[in-house]
Amino acid sequence: MVNSSAYRAGSSGLRPILMVEDNEMDLDLCIQAFKEHAIANPLVACRDGEEALQYIDAHPDADDAGVPVIVLLDLRLPKVDGIDVLRYARQHPVWQQVPFIVLTTSRQNSDIDAAYRLGVNSYIVKPVDFVEFTEVAKRIEMYWVLTNVPPFVDP
Repeated sequence: MVNSSAYRAGSSGLRPILMVEDNEMDLDLCIQAFKEHAIANPLVACRDGEEALQYIDAHPDADDAGVPVIVLLDLRLPKVDGIDVLRYARQHPVWQQVPFIVLTTSRQNSDIDAAYRLGVNSYIVKPVDFVEFTEVAKRIEMYWVLTNVPPFVDP
């Protein structure tokens, strides 16, 4: 079970967006950007890699409403790093289908290569400016939430 430090917003009946982020400012920027663009999906945040692993274990079935529509994953996390979270998720059949978007400050080729080898769907370097960050959030919403057909939808 995810511990009590996980942030949860909304109860729309939609599958959540899972954000794995330890930086409070980045988490707040994302929350504000999603609010500004009226993203209806609730946002669930795990603040370290260990919480993310617990979340994955707590939601193992495709019919579980807690399986997210997308995961926004930072790579630089305490306890368990993002690459290990991605590796762990991709070992679970249900989580192999969940789109993972790396949202990180790292531009290192080794991180980019490792993420794509492990099946990340997109790799985005976080902008530090709020306006630019809201634009990234808007593009994530437009494609991954509104345009893309996610797994586990009812026909």
